[in-house]
Amino acid sequence: MSAAAAPIGLFDCRDAYVRTVEALAADDDRIVAVVNDSVGSSKLGAFQKRFPNRLVNVGIAEQNMVSVGAGLANGGKIPFVSGAACFLTARAMEQIKVDCAYSEANVKLCGISSGVAYGELGATHHSIEDVAWLRAIDKMTIIVPSDPWETAEAIKAAAAHDGPMFVRISRMPVPELPRTDPVFRIGRGEVLHDGSDIAIIANGTTVHHALAAAKTLATEGIAARVINMATVAPLDEALVAAAAATGAIVTVEEGLSKGGLGGAVAEYCAAHAPVRMRILGFPGFAPTGSAAWLMEHFGLTAPGIATAARELLGTVKA
Repeated sequence: MSAAAAPIGLFDCRDAYVRTVEALAADDDRIVAVVNDSVGSSKLGAFQKRFPNRLVNVGIAEQNMVSVGAGLANGGKIPFVSGAACFLTARAMEQIKVDCAYSEANVKLCGISSGVAYGELGATHHSIEDVAWLRAIDKMTIIVPSDPWETAEAIKAAAAHDGPMFVRISRMPVPELPRTDPVFRIGRGEVLHDGSDIAIIANGTTVHHALAAAKTLATEGIAARVINMATVAPLDEALVAAAAATGAIVTVEEGLSKGGLGGAVAEYCAAHAPVRMRILGFPGFAPTGSAAWLMEHFGLTAPGIATAARELLGTVKA
């Protein structure tokens, strides 16, 4: 599926991904790419031309792709296993579990065009379960970047990290997030907007909507703290605890509302910092429709997030 150029001021995070992998590969001959007939959708064409002997295309065979990546890792390479997130996780879950996680192989799984980016292609192409599935697998680091800068930093961190990792890479055009002296660390979230009335914890494409919701709420006298929680596993528990201190948390993700970021936050809070919560995401199988329509239909836009925050605060005050 070809993608039109992103509107001015918006960016396709796949571009940041491939630029970073190529730059890393130029300095480290251990870095290789493994794809499932997905050179085009992963935007790895330039990488293939520059490093023709360092890209392995296994064809439409996701289980083989992951196992080949694990084999390359066992041979001392740093493989970036790149394919559509929906197929990478759904078709190769046993290989991800056994060959990568259980074996602690140094494989970087890159889920391309994640969430509902392939909206019009329907439920088979939505990758809304991926984070929930992978959270159930031990020893798997999970990162959901929010913009091009964070995508590039996540890929750099993945290359330096020893162990299996999943990086969820969006194709939906997003703006650069406003940051002052940004630093990316695996397992650390970041506060993008401060507030003491409620905390909104988001990641990926939904962070931008969370910031817009906070601005709307501010005009109503509601101070919302916005936290970008790019790393879902391991979770930044200290930042979640601080968020719980506001008395209310809304989580937002472009994925299932069960088992993903919201599940991770809820599990921690239930055991350590009980707090009123609202978990925003897709409740189950999502229908066919444009990505924009799906996000709006399920309340994953700024108005939907602001409404959830108001409703939760009304419940807390009651």
